[in-house]
Amino acid sequence: MLGPFSIDTPFPAFAEMRGEFGVGTSEMQWVVSTYMLAFAAMSPFHGPLSDAIGRKPVMVGGVAVYAVASIGCALAPSFETLLVFRALQGLAAGGGVIVSRTVIRDVFDGPEAQRLMSIAMMIFGVAPALAPIIGGLLLQLGPWSVVFWFLAAVGLALSTATLALLPETHPVERRIPLRVGALLQGLVRPARDLSFHRIAWSAALAFGGQFLYIGAAAIFVVDLLGRGEMDFWMFFVPMIGGMVTGAWISGRSAGRISGRALITGALCFSFVGALVNVGLALGPTEAHLPWAVIGPALIAVGSGAAYPSQQLALLDLHPESRGGVVSLFTFFSLVLNALVASLLVPHVTGSVLQLALAGLVMVTGGLACWIWHLRTVPPLVPARP
Repeated sequence: MLGPFSIDTPFPAFAEMRGEFGVGTSEMQWVVSTYMLAFAAMSPFHGPLSDAIGRKPVMVGGVAVYAVASIGCALAPSFETLLVFRALQGLAAGGGVIVSRTVIRDVFDGPEAQRLMSIAMMIFGVAPALAPIIGGLLLQLGPWSVVFWFLAAVGLALSTATLALLPETHPVERRIPLRVGALLQGLVRPARDLSFHRIAWSAALAFGGQFLYIGAAAIFVVDLLGRGEMDFWMFFVPMIGGMVTGAWISGRSAGRISGRALITGALCFSFVGALVNVGLALGPTEAHLPWAVIGPALIAVGSGAAYPSQQLALLDLHPESRGGVVSLFTFFSLVLNALVASLLVPHVTGSVLQLALAGLVMVTGGLACWIWHLRTVPPLVPARP
């Protein structure tokens, strides 16, 4: 939950932060993008490092530094200082967010791995629904800095719980040497694999059609829909409810439907949802609830159903360097999302229709990459644990 909490909890405080720091709406998007770009820059290293020294040290250390960075954000005297500590948050958070997914595949295989990955997706999905609501409630208790004090407390609690309760899941005999060449090889191997790129970009683009709305939430809810700081739930609850529903479908399908068939059906559902979204945006109620949030919720059902199986398909491509695979995939998807938030969002938030068309383009790209993969590679054979 740490990633979504880091992005979404500050959203209700954006208006107050704009006033205090004297910046505009477009500058405030860098509060999101700086975190995500830093996360992306560090993400190639968390996974390979965990392949070398174990999962637990990387998770505990990363989340502890995240807590310290959150305190820095809370005490920031200027907008530039805030962005510096947001970058440090991003550099550190991947220790927990990235490596935790690798832990699931370390321990479980086949349908059980899919069920556990789906549960993790459901937990991940709840966070964006809760985060802006919590952010809005925290603002009733104090200034915008209280949001980052809350994130510091979350980081401290998670690092302590991981240290005390999580066993090491990557035994010494499976680890790679702690050398630059060996660590880089864990990234180079999947980076040279076209199957990795087809699956990774399919997942990143399909989810990007949903993340477009998350990154534009402050503009979408306040400017386009005309709502206030306590109304973010009207958007996040149905959309994240869709993602959780999709993850639940994925878990229920484990062992009953092949991963390839599930991904295909789920991405087609997202595509239809994106078409419905454009159709609703063309109507007279495009900027009114509930019509404006139906399309994003439908897209989220499809991406939530596909994402767990897509991640497992990636992990099974190179089981000897799972940390590197997850890191590289995270790097690609986060760079895409950061660019969406910083470069695309300001240009497609002039109307609800512009957002809907941009979402359709991204979902279509994800489906196209998956169809390319299906036509190129025979059915996957599950890797042995």
